[in-house]
Amino acid sequence: MSKHMKNLTKTAVFALSAAMLMNIPATAQVTSIDTLLQQVRADSAKTQQENATREAEFRARRDTQASKLREARSTLAGLERQARSVQSTFDANERRVAALEGELSSAQGEFREVFGLARSKASEFKATLDSSLITSEYPTRTNVLGRVAESKALPNTDELNNIWKSMLDEIKYQRQVKSFTTAVNNYADGAEVELTRIGPFTVFTKDGGNFLEYEAVKTEGVLPLTALPRQPGGVVNKAAKAVTSTAAGNLVFGPIDPTRGSLLKSFERVPTWNERIKQGGFIGALIWYFLLPAGVLLGLVRMVMLFMTSAAVKSQRKKAQPSKGNPLGRVMMAYENVKDKDGEIIELKLDEAILKESPKLEFGLSLLKLGAGIAPLLGLLGTVTGMIKTFQAMMIYGTGDPQLMAGGISEALVTTMLGLIAAIPLLILHSFCSSMARGVQGTLEEQSAGIVARHIENSRG
Repeated sequence: MSKHMKNLTKTAVFALSAAMLMNIPATAQVTSIDTLLQQVRADSAKTQQENATREAEFRARRDTQASKLREARSTLAGLERQARSVQSTFDANERRVAALEGELSSAQGEFREVFGLARSKASEFKATLDSSLITSEYPTRTNVLGRVAESKALPNTDELNNIWKSMLDEIKYQRQVKSFTTAVNNYADGAEVELTRIGPFTVFTKDGGNFLEYEAVKTEGVLPLTALPRQPGGVVNKAAKAVTSTAAGNLVFGPIDPTRGSLLKSFERVPTWNERIKQGGFIGALIWYFLLPAGVLLGLVRMVMLFMTSAAVKSQRKKAQPSKGNPLGRVMMAYENVKDKDGEIIELKLDEAILKESPKLEFGLSLLKLGAGIAPLLGLLGTVTGMIKTFQAMMIYGTGDPQLMAGGISEALVTTMLGLIAAIPLLILHSFCSSMARGVQGTLEEQSAGIVARHIENSRG
C-alpha cells in the first residue's frame, strides 16, 4: 500500500471516530477505543436484559390467554350440549303441536269452516272498530273480538253473539252526540278532560271547543286522542262551542268531518299570515313591514293635518281678523301689508302668498304617490326572483316533486299579493289627501280673488 493510501485510511478512521464521539452525549464522551467498546458492551447487556424481561411477560400472557381460551371452549361445549337438548325438546313439542292440531281439526269437523269464517269476520270488524273514533270512549269494546279472532279453539255462544251485538252498538253510537271524560295526549298534563263526540266524525273539548285527533292505539300505554297542534278557528270552532254550550234537546249546527279527522288535520299545513309573509322572503318583508306601515302612517298624518287646516280655513272665512295659524289668515295678512298698493301689485302679492302655502299643503303627497307606485313594482320583482328559484329547482331536481318548487312559487305569488295590498291603501290615501289639499288651495284662490275684487271696487269708489 502506498504512503498516500495509508494517510487516507488514517484520515477516514479518525473522521469516523470523531463522528461517533460527537454523537455521544456530553456526560458519556469516550476518549479511546476501549472506552467505546465498554460502552457498547454495556448497552448490549442492557438491551438483552430488557428483551428477556419482555419475553417473560409475553410467556406469562401466553399462559393466561391459553387458560381463557380453554375456559371459553369449555363454555361453548356446554352451551352446544344445552342447545342440542333444547332443540330436541323443541322438535318434540312441534310434533306434539302438530298432532294436537290434527286432533283439533278432526274434532271441529264440519264446523271448522263456519268458525273460521266467524274468526275472519271478528278480525275484520275489530280492525274497523279500532279505527273508529267511538273506541276512544269505549276502549275495551274490542277485547272479545280480539279473543275470537286469535283463538284456535271453537268460540262459544256468547263470543259469537258478541260479534253482532258489537255491530248493533256501533250503529247506535254513530247517531249519538255525547259527552264523556278521558285522558288526552299533550293536554292538561295528562289529566282527564271532558269531551264531546259527534258520532264517529269529530271530537272536541267541552270547555274550549278544541278539536282532537284520534289514532288507533298499537302500543300499550299510548293514548288514542291528541290535541291538534293548530285549530281550524273561525266558524268551525264557533260551531263546536255552540254544540258544547247548548242545552239538551236544542237543535244547533255542529262541525262534522266526513274524513274522520283528515280534513281537520289538514289545517296544520295551512300557513298563518306571518308564515305567508315569510314565504315572500326579503322583498315581502320589505313591503309589509316597512313600505306599507310607513306609507299608511304618513297618509293618515297628512289627512289629519289637512283636515285640521281645512277646518281652520273655514273658521277664518267667518272672521275679519287674520290669524297666523292658518293659510287663509296668512294670505289675509299679506293683503294687509300691501293694501295701499295698486291692484296688480296686490294680486301678485296674494298669488305669492298662495304659492308659499302650496308646498305646505302638498307635503308628503309625492311620497305617498311614490310608495303606491313602488309597491307593485317590488311585488313584480319578488315574482321574478321567485320564478327564478322555481326554474333553478326544476333544473336541479326535475319536476318529479312539486314541494321542491313550492318555495319559489310561494315567493312569486306572495310578493305580488303584498305589493297590491300595499298599493291599494296608499293610492286611496293619496287620493284623499290630494283632494283635501286641492280644496284648501281652491279656497285660498277664491278668497284671494274676492279680496282683490273688493279692493279694486273700493278704490274706484
